Amino acid sequence: MSLTRRSFVAAAVGSLTAFSRLPDVAAASPRQSRDVEFAFRQYHNQTPTSSLHKRLVELWEAVYEESNHRLVCKVFAQNNNIQGSDPAALEALVNGDIQFFTLMGGILGTVMPVAEVQQVPYAFRSAAHAHQAMDGPLGAYLIEEMAAKGIHGFRVGAFDNGMREITSNTRIATPADLAGLKMRVPAGQLVADTFKAFGCEPVTINSDSIYAALKDGRADAQENPLTLADQFKLYEVVKYVAMTDHMWSGFNLLAHLPTWQRLPSDLQAIVDRNVAKHVKLQRQDQIAANTRLRAELATRGLAFNTPDPAPFKKQLAGVYATWKEKLGSKCWRLLEESTGFRG
Repeated sequence: MSLTRRSFVAAAVGSLTAFSRLPDVAAASPRQSRDVEFAFRQYHNQTPTSSLHKRLVELWEAVYEESNHRLVCKVFAQNNNIQGSDPAALEALVNGDIQFFTLMGGILGTVMPVAEVQQVPYAFRSAAHAHQAMDGPLGAYLIEEMAAKGIHGFRVGAFDNGMREITSNTRIATPADLAGLKMRVPAGQLVADTFKAFGCEPVTINSDSIYAALKDGRADAQENPLTLADQFKLYEVVKYVAMTDHMWSGFNLLAHLPTWQRLPSDLQAIVDRNVAKHVKLQRQDQIAANTRLRAELATRGLAFNTPDPAPFKKQLAGVYATWKEKLGSKCWRLLEESTGFRG
C-alpha cells in the first residue's frame, strides 16, 4: 500500500535505521513533516559498504530533494536483518509491507519463473553484455511479466552483481573437479540444476552465512562475483578461485505495483530518472571492483586459475534443453536475439 506519514510512522518508526542522510519522518521538523506525502522503505541484501547500498542511498536522497521533500525512502542494508532474508523480503514486497527491493533473477524466479533467464549459464559473455540485454527487449519482457505478479520493474533497473566465479578449497579446472562437492548456491532452481549437472550437491544458504558454512564444512565451495568474497572475507576460509564466468547475476530494482500506481506521474518521472542514473553508476562501480579484486585477493592468499569453458558448457546440454522448455519459446527467443547465445 502507499504509505502516508501517519501510517508510515505507526508501522515503521521503531525499526528505522539511519543508513542515509534522509530524515526519519518521526524526527523531522514540522515543515518537513508537512512536506512528506509518501514515506517508503527500500531493502537490499548487500552490506552497508557495497556499491549497491551507496548508490541506492544516493538515488533516494536525490529523489527526496528533487521532489521537494514529498517522497522519502529509507534504505536498509542486508534486508534489515529480516528473518528469512531474500525470500521473506520478496513476500513482504508482494504484500506491500515494503515498497522497494532489489533481488537477483534466480530468487525472483520462485514467483516468476521466466526471471530465471537472467541466470542461464554462459548466456552472457560479460556484465556489460548482460546489461545490454536487460535494458533491451528481454528486460522489457520481464517487466511485463513482473506486472502480472503485482511487481513494478524499471526499464533501466538491473543493478550489477557481476559474473560469478567459484571459490573453494580445491582447485577447479574441469567439471570433474566439481564432482561430489557441496556447493553453496542461492535460492533458485536454475543455479541448483547447473551445479547438479556438474556433479555437485547444491546447498542453499543465505549470503550472510556463507563464511560460516565454508568454515564448518556445510559447504565445500561457493559461487559468486569477487566482490562477495571480498565483502564477506571468504579469503580467510578458502584457497582457490576458478574464474569460470559461468553465470551473470544482477539486482533487479522492484517496486510494489499498487504503491507505484498511486504515485503521481511527476513523482514517478523523478524516480524513473534517478533509477536509470544510479543503476548506470553502480554498474560502473561493480565492474571496476570485480576487475581490480583479482589482484587484491591474490595478495590475500587466494590462488586464481581460468578454466576452459567448453567442457562446462558441453555438460549443460540437458540443462539447456530443460530450461528452454520451462522458460517458454518467447523468453528463449528473446534471450537468443539479445545475446547471440545458442544453448
